Amino acid sequence: MTYNLHHGEGVDGKVDLERIARVIRESKADLVALQEVDVKTQRTGRVDQTAEYIRLTGLFGQFGKAIDFQGGAYGGMLLSRWPLEDFTVDRLPNPANREQRIAISARIRVPRLGDFRFVGVHLDASRGDDDRWLQVARLQELFGGGSDPVILAGDFNDRPGSRVMQRMLADWEDASAANPLPTIPAEKPEGRIDYVLLRPRGWWHQGHQSQVLEEPVASDHRPVLVELKG
Repeated sequence: MTYNLHHGEGVDGKVDLERIARVIRESKADLVALQEVDVKTQRTGRVDQTAEYIRLTGLFGQFGKAIDFQGGAYGGMLLSRWPLEDFTVDRLPNPANREQRIAISARIRVPRLGDFRFVGVHLDASRGDDDRWLQVARLQELFGGGSDPVILAGDFNDRPGSRVMQRMLADWEDASAANPLPTIPAEKPEGRIDYVLLRPRGWWHQGHQSQVLEEPVASDHRPVLVELKG
């Protein structure tokens, strides 16, 4: 699953981590990439959201800080049914000196399947795509080479037909290609900017099942859930 949480604040203006965690639990997702996670910030009551999501889901978890924010930290998080090994945080290009963006990743070892890299991302949200173009180039450098399998999940802040996503989809398999549903805005989705991408092509068996969960309130995005076959 990939899910942009809007720091736990729903479209009703309420910060409700249990509501987010319930979506994750009921999905039965084994791996979750979360974007817009707060850790001890003023706006979300100084709560360590990382610790809360681990407690509420029962999954392993790691937080990656993108920026310092309101006395705490703000960034992304990975949740996993299996331990997260070799966890890394890589800063992505930010030539315009806007909000710093990162890629967080870990090695996952799954019994009878083997190991692979699980990566969570949240790219620049500016109207222009210059920073995103450089950020996906960096993602290719970090995770696009070699034969090791990778799942890359997150909010790319760009539509499928954009040059940014076309650059990614030239080398990565779109796990939702057979069912490419919109993810934003949560109340009535019209645009698709959240993705689960795979490489190398052919490592995962064909016939991925993908859905955008019908959750219109918990965040300003809807979560994308993909079932992969190893």
